[in-house]
Amino acid sequence: MTGSSLSARNLTAGYGDRTVLQSLDLDVAKGGITAIVGANACGKSTLLRTMSRLLVPATGQVLLNGKSIHHTPPRALAQRLGLLPQSPTAPDGMTVADLVSRGRHPHHGMLSRWTAADDAAVARAMTVTGTADLAEREIDALSGGQRQRVWIAMALAQQTDVLLLDEPTTFLDIAHQIEVLDLLVDLNRADGTTIVMVLHDLNLAARYADRILALAQGHLHAAGTPEDVLTSDTVRHVFGLACQIITDPVSGKPMMLPRSRHDRTAPRVMKPLRSVPTKASPT
Repeated sequence: MTGSSLSARNLTAGYGDRTVLQSLDLDVAKGGITAIVGANACGKSTLLRTMSRLLVPATGQVLLNGKSIHHTPPRALAQRLGLLPQSPTAPDGMTVADLVSRGRHPHHGMLSRWTAADDAAVARAMTVTGTADLAEREIDALSGGQRQRVWIAMALAQQTDVLLLDEPTTFLDIAHQIEVLDLLVDLNRADGTTIVMVLHDLNLAARYADRILALAQGHLHAAGTPEDVLTSDTVRHVFGLACQIITDPVSGKPMMLPRSRHDRTAPRVMKPLRSVPTKASPT
């Protein structure tokens, strides 16, 4: 796989009479990692649903390699573009191997048979995600981090050029968040897969993404590198939050330090503890 470019032109979408995205124009770089950030209910998940054709836009179009996804047959689109939604669920009793194998469905017609190529795709997906030893385990018996790696394995078995992930680190502790994001970077570097993911943590977005798209009230407020987008002005506009931006001493990427109304403008000086006299022990 070599990745694919994805873009939106004059995109307006929503639910019924409620408009969520308004006249959106954006471009996702081919073969890169793009993070979508923004406040709650700003349209992040709606954007992913529209870009994967789960939601039909009111106006505008989504283009994959310059061609409208709305004019592409569903199976052909599913072979090029995959979506891992927020909090996916599996049927009761389903094993890891069965779930990962479902990623091959877009490559099969009504009468086609399972092939050695399908076996190879599933095996590779489970190997690179470290889930091969979980093959016979039931999904419900896994930890949160294991479960998320299995869902990513299913998406990898689909072998798409573009992978959309809606909050892939939700409900994970920080160790498992890093594990999942490291995995996505490994996949991007190995296969050139174009990755687009919604993230809530701005510092993780800056650390792992090549580009960031910042949404505000259904509009694209800022787009660019982490250095271009993660500024105090952008954070104030998008989240209504005062902050300080510093350079992460480990990654060299920008890091956001939120300000609280309880913060003091000057550093606090701790007073030394007063020693408490102790009773002399009897002789």
